[in-house]
Amino acid sequence: MLAQPDNRQEKKGPDPLSPHDTDPSTYAEGLTEISTLQRTETKRNIKSRHAQMIAIGGTIGTGLFVGIGQALATSGPVSVLLAYSLICVVVYGMITATTEVSAYLPVAGSSMAYYGSRFVSRSLGFAMGCLYFYSFGILVAYEITAAALVIEYWPNAAPTAAWITIMLVVIVALNLSPVGVYAETEFWFASVKVIMLVGLLILSVVLCLGGGPSHDRLGFRYWKHGAMNEYLAHGDAGRFWGFLYALTFSVFSFNFGPELIVLTSGEMRAPRKNLPRAAKTFIWRLIAFYILGSFAIGIICRSDAPGLTSGGHGAAASPWVIAIKTAGVGSLDSVINAGIIISAWSSGNSYLYMSSRSLYSLSKSGSAPKIFQRCTSWGLPIYAVVASSIFGLLAYLNVSSSTSEVFNWFINLANTAGFTSWICCSIILLRFRKACKAQGVTDLPFQSRLQPYAAYSCLVFLSILMLLNGFSVFFPGQWSAASFLTA
Repeated sequence: MLAQPDNRQEKKGPDPLSPHDTDPSTYAEGLTEISTLQRTETKRNIKSRHAQMIAIGGTIGTGLFVGIGQALATSGPVSVLLAYSLICVVVYGMITATTEVSAYLPVAGSSMAYYGSRFVSRSLGFAMGCLYFYSFGILVAYEITAAALVIEYWPNAAPTAAWITIMLVVIVALNLSPVGVYAETEFWFASVKVIMLVGLLILSVVLCLGGGPSHDRLGFRYWKHGAMNEYLAHGDAGRFWGFLYALTFSVFSFNFGPELIVLTSGEMRAPRKNLPRAAKTFIWRLIAFYILGSFAIGIICRSDAPGLTSGGHGAAASPWVIAIKTAGVGSLDSVINAGIIISAWSSGNSYLYMSSRSLYSLSKSGSAPKIFQRCTSWGLPIYAVVASSIFGLLAYLNVSSSTSEVFNWFINLANTAGFTSWICCSIILLRFRKACKAQGVTDLPFQSRLQPYAAYSCLVFLSILMLLNGFSVFFPGQWSAASFLTA
């Protein structure tokens, strides 16, 4: 007897390019009851201006105000300018790549980890989600520590642990507020640092042209004695290694900037309209601030200034503060220090938001316990925020000099995670483009003319740069097992 044909249709999975499949949990759990869905959905209360400032708040932090001094002392002003300019080109490619994907699918719980699961593999999405959850959480502790160190610039300051506690409590409290309150607060936090940076750029022009109290016209004086410093070797080879050091170092300042915009799309109003608008504004502000900032620092601060080369930390090692004190501009250094504290506080605020939303996204995709996707009545993933806040306690490691080295290992791992994330983002964009071509999708809310060529270029360049990260340990007398393992 012939077997009867099986007329049952094979159950098909969701179309990875369908913008209507807005709940990632349908992959693992099927349809969800509306009452349950309402308890696991965030609210779209973030405006375009909020998204821009949240991303800027997380990207323009202590790296541009304090950390860049280390690169200046090691590599020289021209090397720093070239390095930051080159990384800005890479960041442009990354932002256009991430925006192109997320503007098409701005789903609840969206993140590059979610898009990795959707367009590449669930294993990649899970790995990226864990990487974001950990890295953003570690950076919360880093920014809190940086702010506490800046406070030590003033004499008779309270104990470091006290300031860490105050800042951590405020950051957690803001992230436990409705997202609209958090976004508005972060908007004004970030606005302060933008205003301060614009003021510093204007001050740099004034000092360069001799408008300071001493009327000393700086010009390009500090470029003459060491535009490109030698590092680990003499001659042209040493200058090349110095430039390479600045190149790998500068990535930390931009870490996860493109991903910050994506994570806000799940709670953004009219995301297909506002996300590309926010991304375009963010790109040009970021590039302008970092290129002009690195250029200005090289003009007003010597690369061999004692404050840079003494190995100090905090505000005393900020090239901006050193330049202002050298020029004798009153008590402006204290004003700048206050701005740096707000800057670090703002960055920590953004990073806790991103860490919690990364965990929320993992839970929505079925890769983390369901409890982390539970939301309050105003759309706050409260359990994800509480879990991410635990990373902030690592800031207390810096209270003791014996444990601060362990904290530095965590930071080095977070820096390496930035390279990994951008490489994965390039792969996701390439797979997304192939999916669009296969499905005949041509009408995208945002599309860059540079893609997919920029993604291919960034993939190759960042892979090489990640392998070269920590290259100095291979030079004679520079070996460190801890640095090698965490680089």
